[in-house]
Amino acid sequence: MSWEELDLIQVLRIVVDIALVWFVIYKLFSVIRGTKAVQLLKGIFVVLGIWFFSSILELKTVQWLVYQAITWGFLAVIILFQPEIRRALEQLGRGSFFARNTQSEEKAIHETIDAIVKSCNYMSKRRIGALITIERETGMSEYVETGVDVHGKLTSELLTNIFIPNAPLHDGAVIIKGDEIVAAACYLPLSESPFISKELGTRHRAAMGVSEVTDALTLIVSEETGNISATKNGELHRKLDEDDLRKLLMKELNPAEGTSSSKSWSLRGKRNG
Repeated sequence: MSWEELDLIQVLRIVVDIALVWFVIYKLFSVIRGTKAVQLLKGIFVVLGIWFFSSILELKTVQWLVYQAITWGFLAVIILFQPEIRRALEQLGRGSFFARNTQSEEKAIHETIDAIVKSCNYMSKRRIGALITIERETGMSEYVETGVDVHGKLTSELLTNIFIPNAPLHDGAVIIKGDEIVAAACYLPLSESPFISKELGTRHRAAMGVSEVTDALTLIVSEETGNISATKNGELHRKLDEDDLRKLLMKELNPAEGTSSSKSWSLRGKRNG
């Protein structure tokens, strides 16, 4: 074997080695996506940035403090990331860690949207009050803990049944993650904004409150009027019909298909807001 062939094999090994490492890192980020681990990772990067600049500026005390934080931080990371680590190991055991489920994910998104739209329309016609929060990038675990665990497959029947008047779980918010109803009867932070109309009740104020501190999409069905509203990023969009609601969900939950209709929904949402 010539030296040229040996060099080529060595280069290929390095390329494969780096590609595998980056692929694993990408998959790990995919696992923690949508959880509070994302926010914790941002904090870790901030700490590393402080350490880097303190090294350049020779800030000995800051360096020592950051060194202690990093030394003991690995144990804290294992404790804080325990749910994400467990989920990654479970996916690895099921063989789904390296799998691509694009088609199944698309199908699940459409089923989720259909279930939510059907349930909201049913409750709107019968003026059944509802508060539905859909988790996105920011984790909702602190609000999930205030409610009752459900962890059930999202269906329009289950979602509607939760909000039936006098049902045990009808008071509070339902939190949805993916195609799963994670918890019901959850408490959300109330907005203290003075610009919210006085005619809006606790559900709308709670929906605004959670939209101000997370990137969650929250839907409200008014018990008094039957109107469907939505909040996101501190904005309230009122009086959504079935078409508006479907376009909104498609845009937020499935951006690839929702882009074409996002402009028309945005204009109508602003007019109704």
